[in-house]
Amino acid sequence: MRGIFFSIATIALAIIIETAVTNWRFLGGAAGIQLQRPPVTAPFDSYVKMLFFVQALLVVIAIATTRTIQNSRIGRGLQALRDDELAAECTGVPTLRLKLLACAISGALISAGGAPAAMYLQYANPETAFNLNYSVSVLAMSLIGGTAHWIGPVLGAILLGTTQQLLAVTISSEINVLVLGIMLVLFVIVAPKGLIGLMRQFSMRAGGQK
Repeated sequence: MRGIFFSIATIALAIIIETAVTNWRFLGGAAGIQLQRPPVTAPFDSYVKMLFFVQALLVVIAIATTRTIQNSRIGRGLQALRDDELAAECTGVPTLRLKLLACAISGALISAGGAPAAMYLQYANPETAFNLNYSVSVLAMSLIGGTAHWIGPVLGAILLGTTQQLLAVTISSEINVLVLGIMLVLFVIVAPKGLIGLMRQFSMRAGGQK
């Protein structure tokens, strides 16, 4: 599958897995499952501090991984795959292998990021684990920031995450979905290349004026 069809199939797969887990008694079904927090180890005196450190470390690992991939042969192959999959395949780029590798790496990083959060809540259920808001939010962060550079999704995550947190504190957390949709539509129409594309346009205009 390619393009938008791949994205739709990915979201559909999440719904299918949610249905399967909901009917799986071993995992607690729709009622979910209780989790135990791991013991707090030195130098931390609380689980919240330890969780913050673990999540911050995972962010650094994720950014380092994406930056390394972008500057490697795999990154160049993924860029060719993004621009024109058919042309990339005709020139010898292993498109299927690269797509499987990209899914495996991104899935591993997201799973590693979600596990400590579930332990913090000490509870997990299918509705929370397979919430479509998570999938759409991750997609929106990449589109808002831009996919042409590894820093794009980081900027998108900071912008969208900060906006949603401010709205949750000042107004209501229910408005986050509305804001997510509005920002996604605006960036797709006005700035399809995201913040990275806007920054490059401004720099080119500034250079041309000089």
